[in-house]
Amino acid sequence: MGSFFAKFATASGRGEDNHRDRFSDHPITLPFRVTDNRVPAAPESHCDTQMQVQAQIEYEGQGWKLYTFNCFCFFFHFLETRSYEESTDESEVSELCGCAAEMGAVACLFQEPPVVYLEDESEEEPKLKYERLSNGVTEILQKDAASCMTVHEKFLALGTHYGKVYLLDVQGNITQKFDVSPVKINQISLDESGEHMGVCSEDGKVQVFGLYSAEEFHETFDCPIKIVAVHPQFVRSHFKQFVTGGKKLLLYERGWMNRWKPSILHEGEGNIRNIKWRGHLIAWANNMGVKILDMISKQRITNVPRDDISLRPDMYPCSLCWKDNLTLIIGWGNSVKICSVKERHASEMRDLPNRYVEIVFQFDTEFYVSGLAPLCDQLVILSYVKEISEKTEVECCARPRLDIVQPLPESCEEISSDALTVRGFQENECRDYHLEYSEGESLFYIISPRDVVVAKERDQDDHIDWLLEKKKYEEALMAAEISQKTIKKHKILDIGLAYINHLMEKGEYDLAARKCQKILGKNTELWEFEVYKFKEIGQLKAISRYLPRQDPVLKPLIYEMVLHEFLESDYEGFATLIKEWPGDLYNNTVIVQAVVDHLRKDPQNRTLLRTLAELYTYDQRYGRALEIYLTLRHKDVFQLIHKHNLFSSIRDKIVLLMDFDSEKAVDMLLDNEDKISIDRVVEELENRPELQHVYLHKLFKRDHHKGQRYHEKQISLYAEYDRPNLLPFLRDSTHCPLEKALEICQQRNFVEETVYLLSRMGNSRSALKMIMEELQDVDKAIEFAKEQDDGELWEDLILYSIDKPPFITGLLNNIGTHVDPILLIHRIKEGMEIPNLRDSLVKILQDYNLQILLREGCKKILVADSLSLLKKMHRTQMKGLLVDEENICESCLSPILPSDASKSFSVVVFHCRHMFHRECLPVPNTVSSVQFCNICSAKHRGPGSAVLEMKK
Repeated sequence: MGSFFAKFATASGRGEDNHRDRFSDHPITLPFRVTDNRVPAAPESHCDTQMQVQAQIEYEGQGWKLYTFNCFCFFFHFLETRSYEESTDESEVSELCGCAAEMGAVACLFQEPPVVYLEDESEEEPKLKYERLSNGVTEILQKDAASCMTVHEKFLALGTHYGKVYLLDVQGNITQKFDVSPVKINQISLDESGEHMGVCSEDGKVQVFGLYSAEEFHETFDCPIKIVAVHPQFVRSHFKQFVTGGKKLLLYERGWMNRWKPSILHEGEGNIRNIKWRGHLIAWANNMGVKILDMISKQRITNVPRDDISLRPDMYPCSLCWKDNLTLIIGWGNSVKICSVKERHASEMRDLPNRYVEIVFQFDTEFYVSGLAPLCDQLVILSYVKEISEKTEVECCARPRLDIVQPLPESCEEISSDALTVRGFQENECRDYHLEYSEGESLFYIISPRDVVVAKERDQDDHIDWLLEKKKYEEALMAAEISQKTIKKHKILDIGLAYINHLMEKGEYDLAARKCQKILGKNTELWEFEVYKFKEIGQLKAISRYLPRQDPVLKPLIYEMVLHEFLESDYEGFATLIKEWPGDLYNNTVIVQAVVDHLRKDPQNRTLLRTLAELYTYDQRYGRALEIYLTLRHKDVFQLIHKHNLFSSIRDKIVLLMDFDSEKAVDMLLDNEDKISIDRVVEELENRPELQHVYLHKLFKRDHHKGQRYHEKQISLYAEYDRPNLLPFLRDSTHCPLEKALEICQQRNFVEETVYLLSRMGNSRSALKMIMEELQDVDKAIEFAKEQDDGELWEDLILYSIDKPPFITGLLNNIGTHVDPILLIHRIKEGMEIPNLRDSLVKILQDYNLQILLREGCKKILVADSLSLLKKMHRTQMKGLLVDEENICESCLSPILPSDASKSFSVVVFHCRHMFHRECLPVPNTVSSVQFCNICSAKHRGPGSAVLEMKK
């Protein structure tokens, strides 16, 4: 591919003559290599056909980058193909351009310059984005050069070297033009309303006029006026003031008869080159430093001297910027100061101004400051850069930089830094750059003689663009979701699809499939499209787990395609999908046939058989499914029976179920007795007594009476298969034939069970004898005697144990609380050795002492309680009783008191509250004179004994 260098114009043109003019008008020389050119096939002629050219462009050591440009083709007839070596010599480049034009080679004019800015290649996201102010500005700067600009929230005001002032909208379109002077415009000032403008020029002219009124002021000085500033509230009648700066700082105020009165605010320190007016404070810079004047008191409140006096103030002018009404930012040379205006305390005033200035931040920069602007609590600094050329080793002008810094007390922290490629930067000086900003909109305008670049804070769309450029798709997707109401350029779905493609390109198929759930949502078309993409790269398995199963549901073909993929290579995965996916997602008949075909090759494959059973279940062919489950002894057989009520199908398969899992089978059969009766189950298990026992045992545990007809049968089943539960069964069953049970137990020599049966049948002595003779367990014999609590049994136990010393020891240790130990001791033969006799006797004595102590304690408690109750009864009986007309005689039922109180009467009142007339009571016997209430007590003394006799 041939490579050559050319000189390109800064704006588009049409026609050959126009083409040549553009090349001669401030061209930008850029070495480039054409990598792709598309030329329309047309005869040799002139045309305005627009086309795209991709070019690799190198910016002085910054490396080659690929750019795409919209171009207009003027000559497209190739007469000869030539190659040129790379060169940066401008004359050689011009020669090559001319040669190319003579040859009829392609010559293109760019609609836009190829690069507006260059960022540092880093992983940190830039804070600002840039675009060149075009439209009318492009037209102006083709024939003129910018000297100054002022920004209002509604419009822009641009001054030029040819003495013109243009009013522009925010897109750079010209709305008004003023011919102010034939020489350079030095400064434009606007009030806050944007209705009045002040302009000064190099020839000493000063104009202040209304943009929408006839109000106007003209003055011509005998020296250049470098600066003018109108009062921020100039629109109001009592604030008609402005200041000018040349060799003097003059304040003009409109007075009586609309006459303007000048007054000198400051002079004698060289030219005044910058003025910023905010509220009641005016800050200006001259050759010596920066001053601030309080317009209310007309006092100068500070002087901030410049640091580097070696720099020419006309070449490296001071930059001033009010952050707010009390904070001034000063940039001069490579020094930046942030000053705060504060009120002085009354006690400190004396002859001093009522305000003073404190420098709160001060730091040096790497380059020379050309402009300043606030950005929240940070600063935006436009810097003029000089560097040593690597090729010529001569100091030259480099691209200006726009930095965002965080001020610190004695230094600053760089937040971002961008090198700006403005037109003609190689020829610019520090004084040629200006930085203006629009308050509240975070718009920053970088002005140079041949270019105006707008820097904006990056919005969410820009943030997403940067993330996508860095291939941080997940973060981009998250940012888009958070800001979906504010983003205009991007769509969440497009970002998500790009993310999925990116993951698939990286080979992260599982993650890509997982993201499909979130990104594709309910869009069935996109789902199906992505599934086919996964199929093309052989990764259907990756997306299978994430396919939607409801809301939305894809075409059955999609699911069948995935199932066939698994069936061919992964039986376990296929079985998992069949289990997890609802049966209505795919054509069940098709899948069943596919499984059957595979089973012909491998008929004993348990995974395929289990899966086929599940498919039969989905197809409601439960009988076939049950047969497969029982053959496989699969745990889901019970769930299948319950879920689809298949009890009628298992009546002849009870043994199979019991063999598979007897516990679950018995629970299921007992829970559904109404569907499969107990008799049917017992009958089916007749030839499997061990399973029959399991079933009847569980039935007995649930209900002792339901299977009573089988209790006799259960005796032999317990004896054969479960002896530990035989004795509990005999104890709990009330329907068990004792004689049959005793016979079985005696045949099998089950001593404990035989003892229990003998005792239950009333033959306690035989039971005790069996314990003593068969078991020879004195403790069990004693325990048995205690349970029976029969004196004759104790006598038999003593007689049997009297010649057995170990038994005597056991009796001595346990008999004390049930039988008098003396009876046993008297029967012990003299000279018999009894193990631990002393300990046994000591225990008997201790038990006896314990009994005595318990009796004495009980006696004391009884006496105390009796005395307490006696006292209580005495107190109760000593209380008076009320007798009135409402009481009646319990014998004759007439009022107890006579109606005539003058008559004599006798009344007996008992402690039980019953009352009688004396004559109504029977005559007491001669043995005891105590009378008792006929109702409560007739024989024994008690609460009914008489306590009161009333006579009158």
